[in-house]
Amino acid sequence: MASVTSTTFTHVQRVRLLYKTILRIHRGLPIEIKAIGDQYVKDEFKRHKKCQPEEISQFMTGWVDYAVTLAKQLNISHLKKQTPTLGKHLTPEQLDLFKDDQISQLHELMQEAIKPKLDSDENDVLPTKL
Repeated sequence: MASVTSTTFTHVQRVRLLYKTILRIHRGLPIEIKAIGDQYVKDEFKRHKKCQPEEISQFMTGWVDYAVTLAKQLNISHLKKQTPTLGKHLTPEQLDLFKDDQISQLHELMQEAIKPKLDSDENDVLPTKL
């Protein structure tokens, strides 16, 4: 049986496979985070559809790393029957590699990601009598 290698697929097929894989992995996320993640992935892949050749490798590597990390985090939490601890901290060196608009986008994404938690915390507060 012949093995499938990356040379078997065209660039477009590899991008599509990665995109669909990420959306499939997102199915394991809490519903609020899944919606944010799916929209972000769709926007990023659309935004980079016609990116410069020198950006392609970095884009693909970044998203492959994301998919692998998230899959591991979701699988480990599933095996331990725990709520997943998602994401990872970025080092100052990693943040220095981002462009200003990417930092802004990252901040907006972080705000959206913690928003459901903030909203649910507000609902948990018991009203006080006046």
